[in-house]
Amino acid sequence: MASFSHLALPITISFLPLICQSIGWPIDPTHGFTQLPFNTSFYHIQKPYNLPETDRYSFFSGIHKLWVYSTDKPLSKNSPTKPRTEIIISGYNYSSGVWQFEGYGYVPCGTSGVCIMQVFGAGGNHATSLMLRVYNGTLYYYREAAIVPNIFDRWFRVNAIHDVDASKIKVFIDGVFMYEALGRGGEFHYFKCGVYAQNDDSSYMESRWKGIKILKKSD
Repeated sequence: MASFSHLALPITISFLPLICQSIGWPIDPTHGFTQLPFNTSFYHIQKPYNLPETDRYSFFSGIHKLWVYSTDKPLSKNSPTKPRTEIIISGYNYSSGVWQFEGYGYVPCGTSGVCIMQVFGAGGNHATSLMLRVYNGTLYYYREAAIVPNIFDRWFRVNAIHDVDASKIKVFIDGVFMYEALGRGGEFHYFKCGVYAQNDDSSYMESRWKGIKILKKSD
């Protein structure tokens, strides 16, 4: 009788990430992805149109610090949107495939009513396919679902995976799978992070980012 005991170890290893994900253990969401080059040629800063960049953004010792006030102007003179200071990763627009944003975020206590990371681009009446927002120290998917509580004053790892063709978005925090949502269509997409005022915004909003990476699923 044939023995299949020699297959047990490879099979166990291949399914280990799925097992860890299902029970909430940390995994490496970047497994199977290729890291792409990322430097200042791939992004720029959106900020209140009437202020110099240095009034709302700094980069020191590898940390991007972005802040905005609820009374600030929008990104352009005729824009109807709320104030923001964001890193817009315009060097990697995509319309198909599986793409991933990774970064370590930090939100100081008091920042609330703000989007700190987004997947821009959607169909219909939507502008975005994903927003990670902070309300009173809890990280939300838009304002629909709480993802992680007590994120103030600590670094946390964000991995957002957008499978365009399957129309799915997954969010991992500190390596743990936390949320999955349907995509929202759209002709193209790109990632953004920083602070973008939403409803019930605090008077001052700030987030910090380090270790930003853009990855694409290997073919």
